[in-house]
Amino acid sequence: MLRLTACILLALLSISYAAAGSKQTGDFDYYVLALSWSPSWCAIVGDADKAAQCEPKYDFGFTLHGLWPQFEKGWPSFCPTKKTAPSRGMTAAMARIMGSSGLAWHQWDKHGRCSGLSAAEYYGLSSKAYAKINRPPVFRRLLKPLNFPAKVVESAFLEANPALRPNMITVTCKRAHFQEVRICLTKTLEFRTCGRDVLRDCQQNITFPPVR
Repeated sequence: MLRLTACILLALLSISYAAAGSKQTGDFDYYVLALSWSPSWCAIVGDADKAAQCEPKYDFGFTLHGLWPQFEKGWPSFCPTKKTAPSRGMTAAMARIMGSSGLAWHQWDKHGRCSGLSAAEYYGLSSKAYAKINRPPVFRRLLKPLNFPAKVVESAFLEANPALRPNMITVTCKRAHFQEVRICLTKTLEFRTCGRDVLRDCQQNITFPPVR
């Protein structure tokens, strides 16, 4: 009986490992670039935590949530690596586009480790990916919260980035707020088709708060 139980547990672990994919550093298929709308994050989480990112003086709009290694199905995270962890100066420098040094550290710890890159290389690639995307300026011109279908955000990004296709981008929402845009990129940061597990578009009307 004990032997049978052990076999079942081993089989379950094998299935789980296959679903998650390898956790070997540098072993992945493509990247997902996640761009958060800072006013939404502040409304959902940041204001309650009195996050510095939400202070009006910072004027954040679309910020870099992260650059995530991805499998065709599933993703690696917290991979073991011999690469040196980022310094405080490196994470502080990333706050310029990420909103906080704490997020920069977390993104390296959870996702950057799996890239096979050093912390400096990973932050450099993340910054390059962020700069590659034309972020529609119309959203920064809002004067009050608006309510509209989430697809409006996707359409605006498709128009601002002509090489982007609908199967390369997805829009997420949370608590009836627009949350973020996720764009799929090759390892050399070219647009590419997203895996089916990434393409989970928000289908509802969302609240889109203005920049503070």
